[in-house]
Amino acid sequence: MEERFLTCIGCPMGCQLTVTMEGTEVLSVLGNTCPRGDIYARKEVTNPTRIVTSTIAITGGDKERISCKTASDIPKNKIFDVMKEINHAVVRAPKKRGDILIENVAGTGVNVIATRDIAVKS
Repeated sequence: MEERFLTCIGCPMGCQLTVTMEGTEVLSVLGNTCPRGDIYARKEVTNPTRIVTSTIAITGGDKERISCKTASDIPKNKIFDVMKEINHAVVRAPKKRGDILIENVAGTGVNVIATRDIAVKS
């Protein structure tokens, strides 16, 4: 049996979790004070995912970069591939919050979306 120790990020409590595993099977999760801790721990040790936030270069806008994020979580092992695409991307103003900036980033099936409005440079 293997034990893994995590700090839960499911809510502001930051519970210290102990996950007991046999191979890839989760046997128990201890230390959580809410159901989100159990869900987080099981997912984190079997299929960790993250939402990626960053900025993308924008031309013709009143700012030089636009803040963005993945529309949903992506596999943790794809973060560097996603960031490579984000770092090479350039979009054109205007953009509104929620606009798709990159479709199917790094083959994840997830879009990168704008998290703010950028107007055309006046």
